[in-house]
Amino acid sequence: MKAAVLTEYRKALDVQTLADPACPEDGVVLDVLACGVCRSDWHAWTGADPDIVLPHVPGHEYCGTVVETGARVTRWKRGDRVIAPFILACGQCPACQSGNQTTCPTQVVPGFTVAGAFAERIAVAHADVNLTRLPDSMDPALAAALGCRVTTAWHALTGRAGLRAGEWLAVWGTGGVGLSAMLLGRALGARVAVVDVVGEKLDHAQDLGADAAIDASKGDPVAHLREITGGGAHVAVEALGITETTRNALLSLRKLGRMVQVGMPAGSHVTMPLPMDAVYSGQLAIYGTRGMPAHRYPSLLSLIEGGQVDLTPLIARRIGLSEASTELAAFDAPAPPGVAVITDFSS
Repeated sequence: MKAAVLTEYRKALDVQTLADPACPEDGVVLDVLACGVCRSDWHAWTGADPDIVLPHVPGHEYCGTVVETGARVTRWKRGDRVIAPFILACGQCPACQSGNQTTCPTQVVPGFTVAGAFAERIAVAHADVNLTRLPDSMDPALAAALGCRVTTAWHALTGRAGLRAGEWLAVWGTGGVGLSAMLLGRALGARVAVVDVVGEKLDHAQDLGADAAIDASKGDPVAHLREITGGGAHVAVEALGITETTRNALLSLRKLGRMVQVGMPAGSHVTMPLPMDAVYSGQLAIYGTRGMPAHRYPSLLSLIEGGQVDLTPLIARRIGLSEASTELAAFDAPAPPGVAVITDFSS
């Protein structure tokens, strides 16, 4: 199979011919139909993720067609179109049995702890508990775009913060996960304010339905947001993983507000100085979130299938395997609106 291999940090991925992956006894092998290019992949590309061992195949936002099944797989057969969460849980431990598969202590993370889906094929462990069937009508590129950013945003809003209709949602950062949070927040009946430093992204978010857009490079974005929302947001989503936006997300909340840390802190942002006086005096709640369990996929897929939210505007670029390096390098600066999805694995 062809695969884009990370052989040196911050260098172009090397498209190589590798052996097809072995099929786990409780897993499957997929022909990859599409794979998103995500800021988390950029963390791997820069060397900021300690799980990466070179050489390595990135890619964790994928969907595919089953081409091989292990002897212990009961739910899937050759030809099934499926999607997997980027955290593959064991399905047996106390965390999994309680429904919290994203906290599984023996989890497998394609693209990080094992080879990912910047490749023509990928092995998926524990298939019976991790895979979800794709609707026949769903474009594989859209399914791949759901893989990390949309599912993470959906779980952040519904599984962690409990966003309610009529509330104000503040989204700090309008990359893939931030734009997803905006679209899903609107579908849930919330009013949404987005904050970024890239005017093109803010315009794009407003074109897609954001109620307010704030340019953080001009003036005090926290004061501006609190004014627009009449005293602060009920829920804030931090979608970058950096100190400034995490601090601002907390300060943008009204009393009893809820903040969800969606962006992955890395490098110098692993430890952050935060305004804990605001948490104390405002009686704020801070949630961490990472991914979404497979059993919650049907609620999101039903929302999309039912026409309650249109996520196709997320996809800005359909690219070939050899173009992934350019997309990764673009994350070094404020990236353009929308997301890139690998749909051509032959070039």
